[in-house]
Amino acid sequence: MAYIQREPPLIPLDGVVPPADGSSAAALPDPLPARMRPLKARHGGPVADCERASLYFWVQDGKQTLMLKIATWNINSVRLRIGMVCRFLAEAKPDVLCLQEIKCRDGEFPAKAFKEAGYKHMHVVGQKGWHGVAIVSRVKLEPVEAPAICPKKEARIAAALIDGVEVHNLYVPAGADVPELTNPKFVHKLNVLDKMKTLYKKRKGKTPTVLVGDLNVAPGEFDVWSHKQLLNVVSHTPGETDRLNAVRDLGGFVDLARAHKPDPEKLFTWWSYRSPDWTKNNRGRRLDHIWATDDVAVTSQAAAFHIHVPVRSWERPSDHVPVVAGFKL
Repeated sequence: MAYIQREPPLIPLDGVVPPADGSSAAALPDPLPARMRPLKARHGGPVADCERASLYFWVQDGKQTLMLKIATWNINSVRLRIGMVCRFLAEAKPDVLCLQEIKCRDGEFPAKAFKEAGYKHMHVVGQKGWHGVAIVSRVKLEPVEAPAICPKKEARIAAALIDGVEVHNLYVPAGADVPELTNPKFVHKLNVLDKMKTLYKKRKGKTPTVLVGDLNVAPGEFDVWSHKQLLNVVSHTPGETDRLNAVRDLGGFVDLARAHKPDPEKLFTWWSYRSPDWTKNNRGRRLDHIWATDDVAVTSQAAAFHIHVPVRSWERPSDHVPVVAGFKL
């Protein structure tokens, strides 16, 4: 696994910046004026749509640099929880939000609410009733062809080019409850993971990529509440974890959660609805991930990586919580 060098702290845009010389602090405007916006994107091209105002800016040697913040969230019905989504956007202010399990067709997606929230750029891959993924953004995006990870006609992946980086938003099948080859849903999940291994191995080194989503696998010992008790439970079986780890390694990805928050710290992004009080026993799993190829991962900022655990306690929540990563432009 690649290691990310920790950088100086990030300062909230809507906060107050303490000057190095000890003089009185001054709040920065939102959005940033043109003179404080970066002129070049990371890969040499012009920055797309600098109207955004990220929650964080970078302070080093007296210079300010914007970050691109990408969030992922299995929302478990975007129409049912659009109010919750808008609240998260207002509070966390990501530049890009990748949603899974939107559970609607393209035309049913609540585009108006996102536009009113400032996210006017969208790429929706919907499906009636189930599955479905979407990318919404404050910065311009260009939909691109996504790897065909699913052998069935299921809306499980969307891809877009944003600031010179391809963002892949995935929703891997859950696999039902029985981790046996007699379970067709579990076999379908393994087939998708095998397909991902092949496709991302072929893509390695070709395009700067951020891969996010509900991958429905908790790959490490400290990504579940009990490694021993869950070894034969869907999402943490060796057949699943070995495959997902192979996707990451063969594709040349860095798991940003573990780059910034190494083992043995326990990290969870999902808690079952079946638990009457998820906070009491904290029996979670880390099913939601943000990976980046090496050329992008080196720009990821530790202080900007965050799992928004309190969202699980909002009214009528998803069983997943948002995960956010920030990349220096």
